[in-house]
Amino acid sequence: MKKFDAMKTRQLVFLILFAVVGILIVFTDAQLYHRVANDPHIRMLCFMLWLTLVVSFLFIFIDFSLFTTYKKDYRELDYAVSSDPVAGIANRYSCDAVIQKYLDRPLPDDIGCIMFDLTNLGEVNQNLGHVKGNQLIYDFSNILQSSSARMCFVGRNGGSTFLALFESCNSQKMKTYLNRVYKKTQNYNKDPKVVPVQYQYGIAYREKEEAVKTITDLIALSSRRIYNDEFDYEQ
Repeated sequence: MKKFDAMKTRQLVFLILFAVVGILIVFTDAQLYHRVANDPHIRMLCFMLWLTLVVSFLFIFIDFSLFTTYKKDYRELDYAVSSDPVAGIANRYSCDAVIQKYLDRPLPDDIGCIMFDLTNLGEVNQNLGHVKGNQLIYDFSNILQSSSARMCFVGRNGGSTFLALFESCNSQKMKTYLNRVYKKTQNYNKDPKVVPVQYQYGIAYREKEEAVKTITDLIALSSRRIYNDEFDYEQ
């Protein structure tokens, strides 16, 4: 789409320059101006040329209008494909796309992963209904996303699980993120009108004591640690 936009822009600039140069030539050349004014055949030729320019301008503007519509439709389609309709954040497809970057290659030393489990989702769905459950998913997703401040990729990995993947990672960055999630969750749960958020999380690095050689190993390790308090940061 960028190439198409650039091409149409160049066409428009060329037509404008062509029109300006044509006008300057006609009005600065007295002999040519006299011929145009007195010869009906030349006037007709000039009229046809200017009509061609006007029609070309019109078609280019139509192309730009259609292109704008196409870009809007493309963005909406991309959002529909890559975003979870309930959570409003990246979906499993987007998570897989990020993970795909690290498949079949050595795992970088500065990558970290946090898996979250929205532990009371099943209970909420069963006792209060899926409408309340979906609202809980959406609100927790918003907490995770708003806490990231572009520090990490955040997505819903499916069901009640969520993924936060850190590149150029260090322990302080992950701790800062977890503290933000904790504080936002506490503030959220103070509202008596909402269903309280209850969650657990597991953290994993590229660790020597664990067999973490691939991105899937890293994610699997963080999933196993969700209910292992030994690896939880203090809030």
